[in-house]
Amino acid sequence: MLVPIPEAVTLIELFREREQRFALAESCTCGMAAALIGQVPGASEVFCGSAVTYRESAKTDWLGVDAADLRQFTAESREATDAMATGVLEATSEAHWGAAITGHLGPGAPIKSDGRVFVSIARRGADPGGTLVATDECVLQSMDRIDRQKEAAEYFIRWIFKTARAAEDRV
Repeated sequence: MLVPIPEAVTLIELFREREQRFALAESCTCGMAAALIGQVPGASEVFCGSAVTYRESAKTDWLGVDAADLRQFTAESREATDAMATGVLEATSEAHWGAAITGHLGPGAPIKSDGRVFVSIARRGADPGGTLVATDECVLQSMDRIDRQKEAAEYFIRWIFKTARAAEDRV
């Protein structure tokens, strides 16, 4: 059972105060970030939804991620996450922000990729796909797959809040 996290509440409050909306593109978390956000009363005022693009074909078909980029960089890369963030923003007309997460949580991950996640966030501007604002990566501490998904989803929510708040404060 998922338990609401305070950061999800503050994320919703931030976007509500700024009268902005956001959408997610999730791969390795498989919708868990959306589930945590959806537990917050009133989330639907600012949260447009989440595209769970677990497979490469979903990333290309739903978000417009270039298949050649996935072959070159892999679906668990910073480049894929950047494209997912701008892709979900372009696909969600009422969103002001698009954020994405991908990574390799195992089993069978290459050692250098095992437990590593990438996050990206884009903001709508003159470009319909938005402008990439920030990217980051994190190596998860958990070893169990479900624990890793939860840790990644919570990290993602905290990172979106911190990054969106800092980006708005600079404007």
